[in-house]
Amino acid sequence: MNNIVEFGRMFLSYGVLMLIIAAVGGAAIAIGITMAKKKNAKAAAADTPAE
Repeated sequence: MNNIVEFGRMFLSYGVLMLIIAAVGGAAIAIGITMAKKKNAKAAAADTPAE
């Protein structure tokens, strides 16, 4: 019984670690997409001649 409890504890520990890694990765992707969109919009505005 003790082994089952220990296995469950370790499984949940790795599960929480996986969720943290996924959250950090998701935030990094979202920031990267936002920065790329801003850069592309800024480059498009610079290429367009002012009237």
